[in-house]
Amino acid sequence: MHYSPYSTPARLERKRKMPVYKDKETGKWYVKCYYTDWKGEKHQRKKRGFEKQSEAKEWERNFLETQQADLSMLFENFIQVYNEDIRHRIREHTFIQKQYIINKKLLPFFGKLPVSQITPAHVRKWQNELLSYHDAEGRPYSETYLKTINNQLAAILNYAVRYYNLKENPCRKAGSIGKSHADEMNFWTVEEFKTFLSIIEDKPQSKAGFMILYYTGLRIGELLALEVCDIDLANKTINVNKSYQRINNRDVISPPKTPKSTRIVTIPDFLADELRTYMQQLYKPHKHDRIFPYTKYFFEHEMIRGTKSGAVKKIRLHDLRHSHASLLIELGCTPLAIADRLGHEKVETTLNTYSHLFPNKRQEVAESLQKYF
Repeated sequence: MHYSPYSTPARLERKRKMPVYKDKETGKWYVKCYYTDWKGEKHQRKKRGFEKQSEAKEWERNFLETQQADLSMLFENFIQVYNEDIRHRIREHTFIQKQYIINKKLLPFFGKLPVSQITPAHVRKWQNELLSYHDAEGRPYSETYLKTINNQLAAILNYAVRYYNLKENPCRKAGSIGKSHADEMNFWTVEEFKTFLSIIEDKPQSKAGFMILYYTGLRIGELLALEVCDIDLANKTINVNKSYQRINNRDVISPPKTPKSTRIVTIPDFLADELRTYMQQLYKPHKHDRIFPYTKYFFEHEMIRGTKSGAVKKIRLHDLRHSHASLLIELGCTPLAIADRLGHEKVETTLNTYSHLFPNKRQEVAESLQKYF
């Protein structure tokens, strides 16, 4: 997608002279500048290896802007300030996801604009370009992805309002785009899941893993983080207390998505029996061994294998979580019980996500009143 950033207005020239020098030995330029940090302490920073004097001056100007956090600074420089703060407050996997959206969807348009001069008109123009985008096959961005991208810009500018005295967030006047939840949600019925299971059950780890996903609603990261000690077959429970991701060729274990995601999930007898059979096949497992020592890719590949024949429709791994929620709704479970089982922070999250799957309660209310009368 091609963005056309607005041309930036002339920047105020700094009153002091740029401390840029040329190294006589290498012929390259370097910067030596002084700055005061947030504690009021003075420091010196030196940066070498610039081919041109203009490149050295540009680096020094950008560096000082990030130290001073003056909102006349360019959006691309403010992102450095924003990243330095939030990277210590969110999970590494979440931070990486945010960086993809920032680098691909925000910086190409807003990067060269001063933060304080981003207007609702800028935001509307950016939104219109997102709305008009179509890939090589003519497909636009999904409504949920549009919402995610827009929310990221709003979050950055809210950060500027809260901590750096930006007067107002232009996203508020511009309005939002996209939807928090898709109008339609893919999920498998029990019959469809059993068809899928019959195809991939030749691999015990696949059968056991998918049965947990479908009949408990665990997130894939929660499944992959499960250790032997987290499975209590006597009491038929699974202790969900961590999440697994493979990040930059590293195994990363982190806390679950939210505090409520730490939970005890009860399992039916047939699932306990399946897990007992599977775990008996593990070779001398230690209590802290992962019972599924794989990555998300393994289960994604198994979903492709199980659906390529066309016997069951293709869905995403995360749609198994939706499938479980749909099953619970069909069984008549309350939104509160579903929220507790899925580890939602608030019952409103459950209602907002799955409201269209609940039966027509308005008609039920009328019928109940009629019976009572």
